[in-house]
Amino acid sequence: MKKVLSLTLTMAMVLSLAACGSSTSSAPAETTAAAAETTAEDTTAEETTAAETEAAETEAAEAETDSDLAYVQDKGTLVVGITEFEPMDYQDENGEWIGFDADMAKAFAESLGVDAEFIVIDWDNKILELEGKTIDCVWNGMTLTDEVTSAMECSNAYCNNAQVIIVPADVADQYQDTDSLSDLSFAVEAGSAGEAEVDALGLTYTSVTSQADALMEVAAGTSDAAVIDSLMAAAMVGEGTGYADLTYTVGLNSEEYGVGFRKGSDLAAALNDFFADSYADGSMEACAETYGVQAALIEQ
Repeated sequence: MKKVLSLTLTMAMVLSLAACGSSTSSAPAETTAAAAETTAEDTTAEETTAAETEAAETEAAEAETDSDLAYVQDKGTLVVGITEFEPMDYQDENGEWIGFDADMAKAFAESLGVDAEFIVIDWDNKILELEGKTIDCVWNGMTLTDEVTSAMECSNAYCNNAQVIIVPADVADQYQDTDSLSDLSFAVEAGSAGEAEVDALGLTYTSVTSQADALMEVAAGTSDAAVIDSLMAAAMVGEGTGYADLTYTVGLNSEEYGVGFRKGSDLAAALNDFFADSYADGSMEACAETYGVQAALIEQ
């Protein structure tokens, strides 16, 4: 009987100890689980904050990248796409680019704290040059056609212009209206407003690299006539010019010049502000007078 009692007491003690052991060990497990959950929540919060910060930084960087103004100021140059086009863009005896457009481009670049760099482009590829960032703008007596304004971010118009017929002076009296032009062969700059005009009239023409080349075609007799900008014609043909034996007759249209930037570029708005200030302080007109284009200026 004593053995049975002893055995019963022993078993009771074992069960009691087991229960105590179970109770003691469960508390740390619950604490550990709670701590792990808190740590996970903290980690998730930290990761979320880090992700939000990174997204904000990326957005800011992209906004900076999208700014043409910031891009130009960062690299320190405004690269201007041009052709040889007196009196807008041409070289002096020292090889420096001068002209109404060239001088205004230099002044605009200076206002941005950068240098103006001029690159001669194929006029027919001007949009591709812009999109490829070979140049930052097209500033070369560019007519604001539908094609140009749909593909570029353009400034306000700053000069009036027209496309005019160039012929040898000794036959000019024969070509005084559009009906008289049908038998002539023309030289025109590829991608220009002049090309668009002769094409619309159904005239025969050859596309050349620049308006200067079109003039040379007529002077050499390889083309009967050319179509160029009236501002260029006033500066380059007739008495006292390099093409004294040529003259201009028929005006084909009326148009306006503007400067083109990449689509969406904030440089266009910056240039509009610069134009307004330059017109107000008289510096724009003074520059125009230097090159004889003051009558063509448009109020800003």
